[in-house]
Amino acid sequence: MNLIDKQTVRIAILDLYEGATNQGMRGIREIIKQFGEINQLNIELQEFDVRLQHSVPDLSYDIYISSGGPGSPLESEGSEWEKKYFEWLSDVEKWNDDAMQLQKKYVFFICHSFQLVCRHWQLATVCARKSTSFGVFPIHLLEEGKEEPVFNGMADPFYAVDSRDYQVIEPRMNILYKGAKILCIEKDRPHLPYERAIMGIRFSDYFIGTQFHPEADAVGMSMYLQTEEKKKTVIENHGEQKWKSMIEQLNDPEKILWTYAHILPNFLNIALNSFSLVPA
Repeated sequence: MNLIDKQTVRIAILDLYEGATNQGMRGIREIIKQFGEINQLNIELQEFDVRLQHSVPDLSYDIYISSGGPGSPLESEGSEWEKKYFEWLSDVEKWNDDAMQLQKKYVFFICHSFQLVCRHWQLATVCARKSTSFGVFPIHLLEEGKEEPVFNGMADPFYAVDSRDYQVIEPRMNILYKGAKILCIEKDRPHLPYERAIMGIRFSDYFIGTQFHPEADAVGMSMYLQTEEKKKTVIENHGEQKWKSMIEQLNDPEKILWTYAHILPNFLNIALNSFSLVPA
């Protein structure tokens, strides 16, 4: 593809939400829309319902974003939809490993997807948390993260929306992806005897993922949390102080607004720049 001539980028979203109400898909769509408008591109976007319809994209797309989702990243092992998902992933890996394929496929894995691939590649332990992590939390960059182009412009720490009952800990980076790099970890809790979760990994030159939600849109999330139903649910499960704290931090321009404007847009722009270098 020669973007100078075609100005077209094909993007696939792998939807792992299993039909559950969420803000993630809306956030991903909006970031892609803004990416297309800013770069004056013709974006061909298609979504694939992985868990309900066992639908996965083919290799005709340039960029893939695999979403978060509900439930356990452990209990789906061996399921039909997961087999399809990992077949797709294997096909993308083979494409990228083929020296004859000059235009590589870029993939971003979010939260549930991140946990799945860490388990699949046996890079770390994936297990249940002692309690749900829900809110806006600081994420701490490691040395590799400070050099990561996708995190360009991010402070240390930066802030992100976290919503999960599971975690990726205890890295085993010498198993398969020997070039994998841990980019960031969760906040330090010195008063608790728990290992800090891995919050971001550069899996390869073309694969990267985060356990937090970089697509979380501050304005949309704030409106969503202030609906009567969601407000009641958050207060019942996490307390009123947690609800108030989230509303306040979502509106801080240096927190979620900043994360939303940088991480996925950086990823998309890096992919776009690589395509423009490929001869027509």
